[in-house]
Amino acid sequence: MTNASARSTIAFIGIGLMGLPMANNLINAGFPLRVWNRTSSKAEALDGESVTVASSVAQALEGADVVISMLETGPVVEQLLYSSATYQHAPADALFIDMSSIPPATARQHALTLQASGRRHLDAPVSGGTLGAAEQSLSIMVGGERQDYQRALSVLHALGTPHYIGPSGSGQLAKLANQAIVGITIGAVSEALLLATAGGADPVAVREALSGGFASSRILTQHGQRMIERDFTPGARARVQLKDLDTIVASAAEYGLQLPLTRSTQQLYQAMIDNGMENLDHSGLLLHLESLNGIPTATPKTKK
Repeated sequence: MTNASARSTIAFIGIGLMGLPMANNLINAGFPLRVWNRTSSKAEALDGESVTVASSVAQALEGADVVISMLETGPVVEQLLYSSATYQHAPADALFIDMSSIPPATARQHALTLQASGRRHLDAPVSGGTLGAAEQSLSIMVGGERQDYQRALSVLHALGTPHYIGPSGSGQLAKLANQAIVGITIGAVSEALLLATAGGADPVAVREALSGGFASSRILTQHGQRMIERDFTPGARARVQLKDLDTIVASAAEYGLQLPLTRSTQQLYQAMIDNGMENLDHSGLLLHLESLNGIPTATPKTKK
């Protein structure tokens, strides 16, 4: 089994908020791409002589050494690649790298399905949002066989910094841990800024002061700024954050764990989505908390 190289042909399935900049980074790294997206115009926005826009997932997979999927949910991954047996259109030794965020058990089942056919699988969800995708600085959490991880390194390095976590499903477990911290911390930053503002403090000064102490975090820095500017253009949509929190709670139940902070945050995001804010950035949780407190909410900024 040879390592992926800049000559490897990559099928990229899912050209969305994250997929578009990731695919561009692979093009810039010299990889020929065969791309598919449900809305074909998004795939056609990719620029490069080495890009082929496929009319179907099956066509994208034909002749691909590596298959990357960047899709929103586990059921979508299942439908497009596995329940339809579309994965069989890829060469017999193709390496599938699923960078979607899906349940660990689903990732393990996909690995078994592919291995039974001679193909290989890595679950490799990412953290860093659209900014990290654009800047080639994603944190990539990888589960699967170590030899497959080694094979994938040149591809993964074109997207960010890969971390080998463990056997199949481990990458997804790391992503769930990430999303628990992100979701809970967004809630904490929202409540902190609400508290400071309600008491008459300048939220800009509060955020700056907190950034120099133990409360400092990327959430406070990036999402705190979003909250102050009231710019909730989605980098990661609230509905996706809820999907991940749902998966965390379900996985915790499977392992016999109680995660009260995660469950509370899940309920807050569910209420946010129920109030029609599913397409805002997940930092828009601030708006829901304002509503709970009877604070009039100005129309949030959303860039096109």
